[in-house]
Amino acid sequence: MSSVKNVINDSYKLMLLKDYLREAIKEAGFSEVDIQKTPTGTRVGLHVTRPGIVIGRKGSGIRDLTKVLETDFGLKNPQISVIEIVKPELEPSVMCNRMSQHLAKGTAFRRAVMWTMQTIMEAGAMGVQITTSGKLRGDRSSFEKHSKGILPRAGHQAAVVVSEDIAHVQTKMGLIGVRIRIARKERFVPEFEFKAIKKDLKQKSELPEEVEIVEETQIDPTKPRTESEAIEIEEKLIESVETFEEVEEELK
Repeated sequence: MSSVKNVINDSYKLMLLKDYLREAIKEAGFSEVDIQKTPTGTRVGLHVTRPGIVIGRKGSGIRDLTKVLETDFGLKNPQISVIEIVKPELEPSVMCNRMSQHLAKGTAFRRAVMWTMQTIMEAGAMGVQITTSGKLRGDRSSFEKHSKGILPRAGHQAAVVVSEDIAHVQTKMGLIGVRIRIARKERFVPEFEFKAIKKDLKQKSELPEEVEIVEETQIDPTKPRTESEAIEIEEKLIESVETFEEVEEELK
């Protein structure tokens, strides 16, 4: 088999693996998978929001998943490592999955778009763009694009700063596609550096060398345990989001 066919075959298997993981560990908030081939086997890194669900009780989830990857996907001696996502709201794949579940439950697509953009920007994103396409409001297919913040569109900046993902959801109206692009502040290049960040860095540089800056992290006991619980909580909050139609009615 030629090198080109090998690349195509590996890409196809990776696509099938991602589709399987999106459904198998959906409750764990699956984002992406990293695969590295080694002389002794295959290293598989799973990026999820809730590692405990993937690991399972006494590692039972890891053992079951290892058998599936070895038998069904032909991975040689898979060694799975679970990596926790600190800010799931800044991961396009996680937000695509959450928004698609809102649409599947019958939430108006514009209300879901407004809520998703608001959640992403409040999490600290530099910019976000959400594109929805398909049977949105009638029999004819259409698409809408909504943006907020700073989002580089092309060039090296876009390749470094912006990450994106696409999801599809089947609704009563038909198939709807969701594409989310997120620009993250920690990846920005000098052209997009903010003055506020420069000021913070200057203040830190003025501290003595022996002073160490430690970021405090607090565990929220009210944090939902699964993605389904997170979706149920958002369903109650999403009703308070104003859409463009409601704003227009108020201005009339």
